[in-house]
Amino acid sequence: QIKHILWIVLIGVYLAMPWVKIGGRPAFLIDLPARHFYLFGQTFNAQDFWLAFFWVTGIGFTLFVCAALFGRMWCGYACPQTVFLEGVFRRIERWIEGSAHARAKLDKAPLKAKFWRRGLKMVVFLLISAVIAHSFVGYFMPVEVLIEALTQSPGKHPTAFVFVLVATLLMFVNFTWFREQLCIVVCPYGRLQGALYDQDTILVGYDQKRGEPRGAAGSDGAGDCVDCYRCVSVCPTGIDIRNGTQLECVGCANCIDACDDVMGKLGRDKGLVRYDSQAGFETGKRRFWRGRVALYAVLMLLGLTVFSFAVTRRRPFEAGLQRSGGRPYVVENDRVHNVFNLQLVNKQPTKRSFVIEAVGPEGAETVIATSKLELDSFATLRIPVHVYLSRDAFRAGLRSELRVVCRDESDPEAEPLERVTSAPLLGPSGR
Repeated sequence: QIKHILWIVLIGVYLAMPWVKIGGRPAFLIDLPARHFYLFGQTFNAQDFWLAFFWVTGIGFTLFVCAALFGRMWCGYACPQTVFLEGVFRRIERWIEGSAHARAKLDKAPLKAKFWRRGLKMVVFLLISAVIAHSFVGYFMPVEVLIEALTQSPGKHPTAFVFVLVATLLMFVNFTWFREQLCIVVCPYGRLQGALYDQDTILVGYDQKRGEPRGAAGSDGAGDCVDCYRCVSVCPTGIDIRNGTQLECVGCANCIDACDDVMGKLGRDKGLVRYDSQAGFETGKRRFWRGRVALYAVLMLLGLTVFSFAVTRRRPFEAGLQRSGGRPYVVENDRVHNVFNLQLVNKQPTKRSFVIEAVGPEGAETVIATSKLELDSFATLRIPVHVYLSRDAFRAGLRSELRVVCRDESDPEAEPLERVTSAPLLGPSGR
């Protein structure tokens, strides 16, 4: 029941998240064409992409901690493959085609006898795959644009149309035929987890001390396992959990429920198949904190801490001086002319007002194309900056530098945010 409740919550979050807004902006959106990113009220642009490294590593080590402590708990309870396959597609399959025994009989039936049931299932699977694919696109395209694309010709948004079409077909094939092979053959996390386990990792396992030797109920000298094969029949990957931990086990715990049901009917204690560690099955004791768990936890906290600190300390706007293309300087009437471009980037989710001031060397004349301006959210503007300085200053061999101060004065009641950028002035040296 825990799995079913969790699946409903996760599916609801997945479908609702593209529609949720915080401060008038999407709660989560990776707008690749515009190179804008929104994460729970925070706004980012392409220059902030380096933060993704710490975000991804933090999540990665979180999964490492989960695997070291609880094995494939992620795979059985929260992985999108499991959530949609077990929580949606298999349920619909049972509603339309019946139990596993009924589906096995349907497989052997002639095409005419199963055409309508199988055809209905395929149509429903295809429609659900399309819904999942469109919701997925909602994480990379604002839902307003997505709705617009749905009501227009595919030629209006060809990239989105092709992506949704391919994603729908891949999901349809995956959830209709490929299914658990994705976990066994394709997913690297399932193979990686074997290196994260130890004697105290909690896994789905079989208590051999209690269950062996197997025998029918009431047999003399037999253990609690009656060899009913219920644990095998309910396993989505078809393994026998009694043979020990195996790569194909995704930790779904179906075998635990099936075995507990049989034990209950026989009047025996539940837990013949249960969550426990190898040390727990052998000695009845297990440790929670171990060296590897502590290491993974430290790395997890390090990645998430650096990400959180960097997000809170990042600059709300960027300003940088870049030398204009062409010759580095021009001598005009015994004055040296340097040309720069001030690149100003507004990384805030709202329009901002900026004031630009130049602080040049003594005797320099600085001309800025515009000293006051408004910049839209995520907009970038290049502002020409011309600097004139006498040739004598360069003959004297003095090092000259242009400094430009950019202030965000959008909020008159708050202290202005300020950025200072600089660049060296170039000119002829000597006589």
